[in-house]
Amino acid sequence: MSRLFTVSDFDFALPEDLIAQHPAEQRSASRLLDGRTGTPVDRIFRDLPELLDPKDLLVFNNTRVIKARLYGAKASGGAVEALIERVLPGTHEVWAHMRASKSPKPGAVVRFAEAFDAEVLGRCGPDNGLFHLRLSGDPFELLEQHGHVPLPPYIAHDDSADDVRRYQTVFAREPGAVAAPTAALHFDEPLLERLAARGIQTAHVTLHVGAGTFQPVRVDNLADHKMHSEWFQVPEETVAAIERCRAEGGRVTAVGTTTLRALESAAVGGALRAGARETDIFITPGFDFQVVDRLITNFHLPKSTLMMLVSALAGYEHIMALYRHAIDQRYRFFSYGDAMLLDRRRADA
Repeated sequence: MSRLFTVSDFDFALPEDLIAQHPAEQRSASRLLDGRTGTPVDRIFRDLPELLDPKDLLVFNNTRVIKARLYGAKASGGAVEALIERVLPGTHEVWAHMRASKSPKPGAVVRFAEAFDAEVLGRCGPDNGLFHLRLSGDPFELLEQHGHVPLPPYIAHDDSADDVRRYQTVFAREPGAVAAPTAALHFDEPLLERLAARGIQTAHVTLHVGAGTFQPVRVDNLADHKMHSEWFQVPEETVAAIERCRAEGGRVTAVGTTTLRALESAAVGGALRAGARETDIFITPGFDFQVVDRLITNFHLPKSTLMMLVSALAGYEHIMALYRHAIDQRYRFFSYGDAMLLDRRRADA
């Protein structure tokens, strides 16, 4: 009989000084915990090409992080902080999280960065918790000019020019994410060139990461948790690359949990389908993976849905043992931290 998990099963104690506040000096110089077997092996991320076979396929998330954090004021003078969660296609409208001493009402106008206005249209989104705003210009242009890098809540410093560069993958292309696909931050151009020289194929999906990625699960019964929704797209050429990889006996390696979520969402029901849609897939132990054989991922927050996802892929007991090893060996955690390499296996419980 399979084990019934609760949120407390995915908790662990992490020394605060292991939470990385800045990235490694060189992207591919981060540490890599090789967790493919029962015995963890400590490596460096630039070792990756030798750990993959030429017939393998790496799939990346090519989303681009937007400068989604804004600071402004209501007409009354009260301070407002906003985090743009989603830009609505073809409009000047956005969904946003907003913090203020008193929530602005529909019809209110907020002045951001002393540069542009946003009209509050009302509430929207899951549980009506987001604000629907209409900006006075193109959202992407305004955010690029006046926004701030939306660093995660556990990073204590204000964003800097270095964060503009480093909280972004080297292949970021499609703007829309409010958090980086952090496993991909370890790739630099020399590493990508070495992977190509070894004959390892690459493909891309797009999933615009939302702020909900940092939210812990606040219910004990996992079945009661409602995932945040994110937009993703799987191109036809990526489906074709996966089919070729399978035909040649290679492994499909997802670079990051966002890539994994996109691929498995596109295969719900069995066949992998190209296209664009929303996903609120919640992957927990017992999930039947259809696409991904291997995962490159960073270390995740306690009690988070991502802890549950990696446990579903690699096995709960194995993941908890790897996390204990990582803490003992002082790996760096979370978005600017180190990475791990996992193979799909049957769950331990």
